[in-house]
Amino acid sequence: MRSLQDAVYNWLTIKVVCDARPDDTAAADTLNLFQQLLQDEHHVASIKVNREEPFYFVDIQTKQEEHKKLRFPIELIDVMLEQMIAEPEKYKNYND
Repeated sequence: MRSLQDAVYNWLTIKVVCDARPDDTAAADTLNLFQQLLQDEHHVASIKVNREEPFYFVDIQTKQEEHKKLRFPIELIDVMLEQMIAEPEKYKNYND
C-alpha cells in the first residue's frame, strides 16, 4: 500500500462493514489483513475512529510516537456497506 491515507481508507471501509456485519468472516479476514498492513508498513500502534457528520475522523499513533489525524467523508466510506445492504444476495457469508 503506498500511503498511510490509502491504507487507512481501506481499513476504515472494511471496519465499517465488520461493525455492521459481525458474522461476516470474509470481512473480518480482510480487516485483519489491513490491520496487519497498518502495523507492518506504516508502524501504527493505535487507531481511533470518531464519526461526526459529515466525516469519519481517524486519530493514529505510530510506534515512533508520531500522531496523525485523517478525515474521510462518511458517504465515501459507507458506500461498500450500503451496497451490501442494497444487494445482500451478492454478499453472502459462505462459512455459515
